[in-house]
Amino acid sequence: DEVKGRIIGREGRNIRAIEAATGVEIIVDDTPEAIILSCFDPIRREIARLALHQLVSDGRIHPARIEEVVAKTRKQLDEEIAETGRRTCIDLEIHGLHPELMRMIGRMKYRSSYGQNLLQHSREVANLCAIMAAELGLNVKLAKRAGLLHDIGKVPDEEPELPHAILGMKVAEKFGEKGEVLNAIGAHHDEIEMTTLISPIVQVCDAISGARPGARREVVEAYIKRIKDLESLALSYDGVTSAYAIQAGRELRVLVEAEKVTDQRSEELSFTISQRIQTEMTYPGQVKVTVIREKRSISIAK
Repeated sequence: DEVKGRIIGREGRNIRAIEAATGVEIIVDDTPEAIILSCFDPIRREIARLALHQLVSDGRIHPARIEEVVAKTRKQLDEEIAETGRRTCIDLEIHGLHPELMRMIGRMKYRSSYGQNLLQHSREVANLCAIMAAELGLNVKLAKRAGLLHDIGKVPDEEPELPHAILGMKVAEKFGEKGEVLNAIGAHHDEIEMTTLISPIVQVCDAISGARPGARREVVEAYIKRIKDLESLALSYDGVTSAYAIQAGRELRVLVEAEKVTDQRSEELSFTISQRIQTEMTYPGQVKVTVIREKRSISIAK
């Protein structure tokens, strides 16, 4: 209880600082020795978990320290993501991948497709592709590479109006992958024509991995898309620095720049966003839109 009190802080200032810095809702209730972190984005959730762990261990919990620890944790997690990508490539004996592609493979650990972990799914597909290619006398290394990268289009945060297979093909092309691999990525959902023998192998192995009983859940994917759409809608306005959907999408917190957005404009913005949500989106219940405008004046004594 003492630790929970320190996390909440005087008049709730610490918990507000953590939520603002991480974009994660912190739920402190009567559950003994437990705090709940609620957020649809697993990377944000992990940053909040690690930062809270460090703050509690360290004992110093105040807004300035919170921002410092969250920034440090975010950097550490970035390094861990890059290491996960490198380790995956070493395990699968895939060489010569662009460092940015390795980083994207590392991010797969924190992504899911219909409830199935994306990195685990991609590793499964890579191994299945290698087995099938060996049986058919095709290039095993190329098949394994295409299998690992087939869902790379699900990783980027910004999601243009492109199918993930086409987006993945463009990303892989940007980072120097070969034509056979590009075709296998782009064609695994029949968006483009298959021109190599590896392409149907990737498509079949993707289906085998995804169709295992209990491997996937449709509902989770629809929910996450709705949450992401909420945040994207708020971020489309000028002066908005960040937007976080919390409480399972029942509240949207929008942080704005004090220099660009006045108090009056903040009120107008919350109304405009709520009206757009009402007309453009489908959602259960209601969505509360909270616009937060924080003015900071900083001077340094030397």
